[in-house]
Amino acid sequence: MPSIKRDPTGRSPLREYETTFIVQPEISDEGGQAILSKLDGVLEKGGATRLMCEDHGKRKLAYEVRKFHKGHYYTLMFLDEGTVVPDLEHALRLEESVLRFLTILVEEEVADLEARKAEASEAERDQAKRAEERAAREAEEADARREAEEAERESSLRLAAEEANAAADAPAGKGDQDSKPAAEAASTEAVASETEAKSESDPPEPESKVDEAAGDDEAAAENSEETKS
Repeated sequence: MPSIKRDPTGRSPLREYETTFIVQPEISDEGGQAILSKLDGVLEKGGATRLMCEDHGKRKLAYEVRKFHKGHYYTLMFLDEGTVVPDLEHALRLEESVLRFLTILVEEEVADLEARKAEASEAERDQAKRAEERAAREAEEADARREAEEAERESSLRLAAEEANAAADAPAGKGDQDSKPAAEAASTEAVASETEAKSESDPPEPESKVDEAAGDDEAAAENSEETKS
């Protein structure tokens, strides 16, 4: 940290510092504001002058930090003799949701304190206005997406209902008529198969009985010839 220069009156000049810190991306806006409130309390307790805090939003990290690839960036600007910087960084170090932080000296000595405060105040108002406009725009886009999804869902349900009603009211088609002869043919085929199976299951007549019947026929023929003679 650079040494503190004092003017002839014995007062230390006010320097301008910027502390940039990165918060875990899943932390809500309320959580981020809670961290900023703690840091503002540290500045006030240390007698520093808060200028503004610039919200850079979520950005991709240069390298992975604690398995995170993105982070929410903030830059806190303040005026101080330099004594509050260690306390501020200590508070950031205790915050588990803070991934990284860095404090740099922006201005060695602020000549016009009131002018710098007015400039920072105006910049913060502009930032707040842009944030409100962005939030309103995002809300409108979300509403438009929701309405489009609802309309698409209703259209799908209506189309499905119309198709179901059309199918229920439609008369029997050609396919239903063709199915009747096919069913009759299948029934006839089933009866023929059953008859064939039954005939195959009946036992055949023994060969001995057939031979006996043939012998009886021959004997009857011989007796008939003797009678004629």
